Amino acid sequence: MNEDRVYFNKDELCNDDENLYYEITVDEAFNGFRLDAAVSKLNTEISRSRVQKLISANNVLINGSIITDKNYRLKTGDRLLVIVPPPETVDIKPENIDINIIYEDSDILVVDKPKGMVVHPAAGNYSGTLVNALLFHCSKTLSGINGELRPGIVHRIDKDTSGVLVVCKNDKAHIYLAELLSRHDIKRVYYCLAFGIFKKKSGTVEAPIGRHPLDRKKMAVNSLNGRNAVTHYRVLEEYGNKYSLVECTLETGRTHQIRVHMASLRHPLVGDTLYGPEKQPFKTNGQLLHAAVLGFIHPSTGEYMEFSSPMPYIFYKTIEKIAYGNMEKANNLQSMLLKGNGVITD
Repeated sequence: MNEDRVYFNKDELCNDDENLYYEITVDEAFNGFRLDAAVSKLNTEISRSRVQKLISANNVLINGSIITDKNYRLKTGDRLLVIVPPPETVDIKPENIDINIIYEDSDILVVDKPKGMVVHPAAGNYSGTLVNALLFHCSKTLSGINGELRPGIVHRIDKDTSGVLVVCKNDKAHIYLAELLSRHDIKRVYYCLAFGIFKKKSGTVEAPIGRHPLDRKKMAVNSLNGRNAVTHYRVLEEYGNKYSLVECTLETGRTHQIRVHMASLRHPLVGDTLYGPEKQPFKTNGQLLHAAVLGFIHPSTGEYMEFSSPMPYIFYKTIEKIAYGNMEKANNLQSMLLKGNGVITD
């Protein structure tokens, strides 16, 4: 962090002793940087997402004025004050919940998350999550970067999405993997069952995703306030003229990305009542979407590791129903179903 410290009398801003204060004078090296990016680089103790929340909460000042625009471009000589309030105290309890750990070492832990399990606690849902299970399994060895609600969590998958997920056991591994994610250097392959037959059997959806303008529970392709989102897809199997099994590879990782992008192609996922039809043909307890492959370079060894998860039973049973009379296709899926829960290293 830049050691030039002056300009602010923090006691005039807040006279308590609980907050942390970071005072920074911008030098030429950060001229033109986005505010959120610069602060997280100047002080690696604060993640970029955390900085954005501080900006939204009026806790970042430039030259004595509150700044609420995370896209603000810094100028040489700007004087920043970042006020970090103490974390909210939340009692997240360890719970003896059975989880399928594919791999574990001193840096990372790779889990095969079941369909229906929430990754981390949130308002009104502080029990039964993956984090509760992790706290029971390894409470003293989880990264603390994302706070008490999300210890060790560097990326998420939806409650009703199953599959492979990496958890960080220390801050060094967390920072490293978060950087890989930001550079799109982590391999993430998903399988999904979609409605309809695709005209193009493979392609790329490059469409920004942001909050839905009318329904705050939904995301949408949104060119006004959306963030860049890229999904590569390939049709693996077709069932009659009604359904397609699709492989999706993520280049970015926006909230509900595959679900939104497939719906934008008029091929919503089977079981997805949020982006597809409310009345579904099968009882699937949510979208048929599975995180099948996760690959990355290990934070300590520098070795490439790739983990896989078998497609869940609900996939096979659903396709068995729609492929009735075409056992070859059902058997093809069964061979995919049996793969996974493995690790490949180079």
